[in-house]
Amino acid sequence: MRCAVSIDLDGIACYYRIHGLGTPPPELEHAIHERALPRAAALFARHGIHVTWFTVGRDVDATLGAAHAANAERLAALAKAGDELGNHSYSHPYELARMPRAEVEHEITACHEVLKRLAIVRGFRAPGYDLSPVMLDVLARLGYRYDSSVFPSPAYYAAKAAVMTVLAAVGRPSGAVMTNPRLLAAPPQPYRPAMDAPWRRGQAPLVELPIATTPWLRVHAIGTSLLVAPRWVRDRLVAAMAGREFWNLELHGIDFADAEKDGIPGELVDRQPDLRIAVDAKLDRMDQLLRAVTARWQVQTLGDIATTAQREI
Repeated sequence: MRCAVSIDLDGIACYYRIHGLGTPPPELEHAIHERALPRAAALFARHGIHVTWFTVGRDVDATLGAAHAANAERLAALAKAGDELGNHSYSHPYELARMPRAEVEHEITACHEVLKRLAIVRGFRAPGYDLSPVMLDVLARLGYRYDSSVFPSPAYYAAKAAVMTVLAAVGRPSGAVMTNPRLLAAPPQPYRPAMDAPWRRGQAPLVELPIATTPWLRVHAIGTSLLVAPRWVRDRLVAAMAGREFWNLELHGIDFADAEKDGIPGELVDRQPDLRIAVDAKLDRMDQLLRAVTARWQVQTLGDIATTAQREI
């Protein structure tokens, strides 16, 4: 069995947008790259695994300033050591799948141009897990090996819809968008998507590597949910994923953030359950999870998984 660990390096501003909180304090612009990323990298190094870092291009665009250049240097060093960098769009617009072609092309290609200065880029993950035929077309023309945006978990989207409904009711609409519901019926394991319908099998030149869901009920088995769940729930989710040949274990940079140490305001902590857990406790839980993973799964980057999948599918 194979497992790929990936980390979406969404900035704090993304979470402010999700929860309709406006603009975050400017000093937190690079908190994920400067504070959370080194904690995550150290943990992965202790377990001897290589991971995929999905990066927002603007955050590592060295032309924008010294802090951005420092972010780029950290990721370049990780890539040189064997990790993979993935395209997560240039500015992380949640509505990317609904944008005009020219804007979609800009978001994907601008991030690609920034990241290719740091490493070879072979894959993409969309903000908000939404995917459109236009996005697939851009990725295919860039010669990407894989996309990893499809998240076929009805439970996750039901929870997302509930949160967005409540926020709209109190006059603070979320900046997130609901995904095309047809993606919920997509295959849960690697497949070649149809270029005009990414939720079904086809003959695309790249493969789709869906975000992890359990067999049968398709419960999401991702980092944030695993971190906040009780130990017995985490154990059951890990056991359930043994029924899959491939576990696409997605984490987020905020999973390695600490509200107190990193100065994250209470207005976000009140709405983001994982921030109510001290980072030492989260690192301990993540350490236990990775011990379980490495004991049963062969851990590879998504790019390596995609190389094998392209031969097999």
